[in-house]
Formats: sequence, C-alpha cells, structure tokens
Amino acid sequence: MTQRTPLRPLARILDARLRGENPDLIERENLRLRHDAERDRLRQRTEGRMLLVAVVFLFAFGSVGARMAALATSEAAEPAVAQITSTIHTTRADIVDREGRVLATNFATNALYAHPHEIVDARAAADGLAEIFPEIDADTLHPRLDSDRRFLWLRRYLSPEQEQQVHDLGEPGLLFGPREMRLYPNGRLAAHILGGAGFGQEAVNAAEVIGVAGIEAVFDETLRDPGRSAPLQLSIDLSVQAGLEEVLAGGMALMNARGAAAVLLDAHSGEILAMASLPDFDPNARPAPALSGDPADSPLFNRAVQGVYELGSVLKAFPIAQAIELGQITPADIIDTRGPMRVGRFSISDYRSQGPAQSVHDVFIHSSNIGTARIAQAIGGEAQREFLGALGLLTPAQIEIIEARNARPLVPARWGELSTMTISYGHGLSTSLVHLAGAYATMVNGGTQVVPTLLRQDRPQQGARIISEATSHEMRAMMRATVTEGTASFAEVEGYAVGGKTGTADLPRPTGGYYEDRNINTFAAAFPMHAPRYVLITMLQEPVETSGPEPRRTAGWTVVPVAAEIIRRSAPLLGLRPEIEPGPMDALSSSSR
Repeated sequence: MTQRTPLRPLARILDARLRGENPDLIERENLRLRHDAERDRLRQRTEGRMLLVAVVFLFAFGSVGARMAALATSEAAEPAVAQITSTIHTTRADIVDREGRVLATNFATNALYAHPHEIVDARAAADGLAEIFPEIDADTLHPRLDSDRRFLWLRRYLSPEQEQQVHDLGEPGLLFGPREMRLYPNGRLAAHILGGAGFGQEAVNAAEVIGVAGIEAVFDETLRDPGRSAPLQLSIDLSVQAGLEEVLAGGMALMNARGAAAVLLDAHSGEILAMASLPDFDPNARPAPALSGDPADSPLFNRAVQGVYELGSVLKAFPIAQAIELGQITPADIIDTRGPMRVGRFSISDYRSQGPAQSVHDVFIHSSNIGTARIAQAIGGEAQREFLGALGLLTPAQIEIIEARNARPLVPARWGELSTMTISYGHGLSTSLVHLAGAYATMVNGGTQVVPTLLRQDRPQQGARIISEATSHEMRAMMRATVTEGTASFAEVEGYAVGGKTGTADLPRPTGGYYEDRNINTFAAAFPMHAPRYVLITMLQEPVETSGPEPRRTAGWTVVPVAAEIIRRSAPLLGLRPEIEPGPMDALSSSSR
C-alpha cells in the first residue's frame, strides 16, 4: 500500500511559522508534487497499453501479409463451392440441344405428406386421394391415415392440378412440401440419351435430384454443381431427333419388327445428331428395371448402345478396306467365289451366288461371304484384329452414356482362321451400332478415326489415320455402287447420293446355333457420297416384310427403305440441299462395270 505524503506536515508548518514564512506554500508545493506523480503514473500506464495494442496490430498485419504472400506465390485454383453433407442441394442445370432448345430442366412442385394424428376424417381423406391418384387404393390407405403415426409420405411430387384437388379436400392433416423435380418437356423424345433422374436425399421441404441413367447419370456431379449456371449442351438436333424417331417407329411397325435403333453421326466431328432405340419410355415417368426375363425386352434397354449384335455383312467394308490399304487387292481384282467354301468341318456359302469369280467391287456390292472370307484369309487373324481394334470395334464405346460402360463387344476366345473368316462377313464378333457408326465415319471421311460423342463440338476431330485418303475414296465408290447397282437399291434418295452397305445376320440361339427365320438387319449409310458429311446406321430386330406373296427378311427389303426415309426427312433439316451428283464420283474407283 502506497504511503501518501501529508499536504501540511506539522513539523514543517511549525518550523515555517518560527521563521515567519507562509505555511500555505508548503501545502501548495506538496499538492503539486502529488499531481505530478499521479500524472507520471497515468502516462506510464497509457504508454504500456499503447505498446500492447501496437504489438497486437503488428502481429495481425504480419499474419495477413504472410497469407497474402503465400497466395501470391501459390498456383491459381478454380474456386469450388463447399459441400456440407447435411445440406440438400436442389439445383440442377438444364440440358439443351445443339441449338439451345431445352431437353431437361427443373420444375418447382410440391410433395404430399400427411400427419395422421391431425386427420379429421380418415375415410373421406382416403377416398378423396384415391379419386385423385388412381394408383392409390383407398382401403389400403385408410388404416394408415386412421392411426397415431406422426408422419406419412403420400406422393413425391404433384402436378398443379393435383395439388389444387388435394387442397379442395379441405383436410388439415394433408400437407405440402416444396421441392424441385426433373422435367423433360419433350416426353419420350431422346429418352435413352437423357436417361432420367430420381430423388436422392429427401426432407419435408427439399429433395435432391440425381441422374439415374443416360447422360443425366454421367454428368450428375456437373449438373448438380451449385456454382454452375450454364446448361449442358448436347450435340443432338431436336428437330432431326424427332424426325428420326417418327420414321423409325413407323418402319418398325410396317416391318413387324421386335425392336429398332438408329444413330445419325457427323462423319468429321463425331457429333451424334440423333440416336434412338425402340421401344422407348417417357423419362418423366421412368419405369422400374426388369427383375426377370430378357433385359432386351425392357423399354429401358438401349439397342443403339447396350445392344451388341452380330451385325452381318455391314462388317465386310473393313477387311476390304484393310486389304486395299495393305496393297493386297484393288477393286478390279478377281476373287474366287466358288462355293461352298470349306474350312475344316464348316462351310461358307453366299445367300445368292453371282458366279464362280467376281471382282472385289462386285464382292462388296453383291455381298459375297465367300469372296470376303478369302480376302480376310489373306490378311490373317492377327492383322485383322489389330485393324478392327484401331477402328474402336473391340472395346467399350466412349460415348457419354452410363450404359455404354458395360456394353463390351463380344470377341471369340480363340481368334483362329475360321473366326477370321466369319468375322469378315459379320458373324463371330458382336458390337454395337455406335461402334459401327464411328468405324464407318472413318471409312468415308478420308480415313481418320472418329470417336462418337453426344457433346456439342466446335471443330472436326483430329483422330489417328487408319486408312489413306485413296482407300477411303475407293470405299466410298463401292458404297455408292451398292445403292445404284447392288443390294441397297431402295436406299436411293434423289439429290443426296446415298451410299452404304447392307447386313442381314441370323440371330443366335441362346442354346447355340442360329435361327433360320429371325434376323438382325442393318444398313450402314453415308451421304452425300461425293463429299460425305453424315453416317446413318439403322437396325431392325427380327423384321418381316409381308407385302408380297412370301415374307421377306433381308436388309434390302426391310431396313434399307426405312433408312432411306430417315435420310429423306433429315437431310433438309441438316441444311443439305438436294444437288446433282458430280460425274467424277465413278472415277474414284478403278473397277470396271
């Protein structure tokens, strides 16, 4: 405790009076000294506080400076939105076609739930809901509403009309919860491409929309990114897609086919302008997956991507192109086509013999199995496998659909001489229409590899060279001749110079062997052949043309007319004007008539 000096010390006061001095001066002096001491003490305290504040500020600004220096010297990174596991993100970006037309979007709606303990008249509520929603059974719902439960889900989403009808029931125990749902405004159009969406995490007032199939599933994280504002733009053209699906459905019905599929591809950019598989479904009410039976019987099955088939004579283009590229043959060379051709205990025959010897040109346009097998035999199995692999026919397609990942082509366990020969004319190797589209694009675009894609591209692909420009020209000439004088005469579309190759493949039996009256019929087309821009692959499963006295099952009678109508409908929509075919097209091939 500080000892304070008295202002009027008695000893000094007495001494001052003895000397005749004024004692008040002593008091004033002591008061001044006391004030000076107090001032010095306060100054020291203030200076200490200011020093402490200065140290704190120095530390804070030093930390900020150090952090700024670290950020300035670090590599820039794209900002990301933090994900909180307890948060339900309801946003999902739109999907649009190449022209910006909406294919998929989110739609604000409400879910319907009940608080049974607040239901006034459970019987009336059950009957009313059953009348609004035909799938609800009133007798089953009634005991659930007439209970002590605190919560009961009734419907995940409602249309505005249904919401109003529920509201009109006037039942206080029926409640609505806001949420977003995925809407496909074009219904069934491009169903297998889009796939569909469902609900992930759900709460009363929100639900997470997640992709369950197709492109919705492949780009699920991208579409759900809350930081994304731009829609996902696809390569497909909505108008072309609609036309293709309409013609394909009509052709499937007319030809009494079990199923159908088609792929329309830009031969240079690899963009898929349209792709369809029938039967299809409405992604707004996506059906449940089949739990038994043949998966291919489900409308969810994508025949263009998931379906791997022995596609028949459409594969003949590849051994012929390879042999021309290797310098082993020219289109004018003569091939021995005497039949049947024996390979061990097996024989190879032509559907219709065109004589004991044919040019390579005629082997192609008249689709000789024997001639193609002899060409493949000269190439050899190892070289054939390497060439087909370079075309992308032996590995899963890279197309941006979730179902493509498990659609692996089927190749023989032992690629011997017999397999080499049968694969040359489309038996023994099973692949998809998307694979075939990419391979045919390579055949006609000048010889560079094309990878099919469903995303909008700004420029042609710069793929590896598979065949030379000269070989590509030869193949284009033979494909055109197949239409003008070969097995695909019904593919002629005036003004568009269509070329292609037909394929009629017997359908394999599950127990081994092949059906005699069930086929997979395919037509691989390109147009216009003097300057190919598009490739169209069309397939009908088990078609039968019945307009004549006898049923006809070959590709020329069934799938080729359907493909021609697709081209006739699609070409103008793609901006192609009908034109007179230039004369030099015939000169591309060295073959003679």
